[in-house]
Amino acid sequence: MLPDDLLIVTRTARSGMLVRDVFRECLSSRVQSLPYRDASGRITGRVTLKYIANRSIVPEHVVQLARVVGDRLRTFEEMERRLPEIFGHPVENYVQEPHASIPSATQLMKALAIMEHYDTSYLFVIDEGAYRGTITIQGIAAWMARFDQGD
Repeated sequence: MLPDDLLIVTRTARSGMLVRDVFRECLSSRVQSLPYRDASGRITGRVTLKYIANRSIVPEHVVQLARVVGDRLRTFEEMERRLPEIFGHPVENYVQEPHASIPSATQLMKALAIMEHYDTSYLFVIDEGAYRGTITIQGIAAWMARFDQGD
C-alpha cells in the first residue's frame, strides 16, 4: 500500500474551467497535471502544463522541425503578449488522453514499476472511478530520503 503522505490531493479539471485555474491548482499543489472529469463525473482525460505550454506557444511545425530550426523563432515579447489570452482559454481545448493510474492499495514498488513502464514522473490514484490524488517521483524521492542515515 502507498504511504499516506505520498498522495497529493488536488482538484480535477472539468468543463468550464479556464487554463488559469489549471495553472493555479497545479502550481499550488506542485503537480504537472490534473485529471479531467467529464460532465458525467468520469475521469476521461488529463490536462498537463507541458501540453498547454507547447500547444499554445509552440506551433506544430516548430515541434516537427525542432532539431533543425534556429534559435530566433519568436520573440519573448510576442509570447508575453499572448499569455493573458491563453490563460482565459477553456481547459477543454487542452484535454489529452487519460493518464496511467493506480488504485490506492498499490504497493510502492509496483507504482514505481508502472511509472518506469509508462516513462512518467507521476500517476493518478483512482479507486473505483473516484480520484484520490496524484503521486509524483519527487514525492517518492522525498519519502525515500527520510531513510538516509549518512553524514
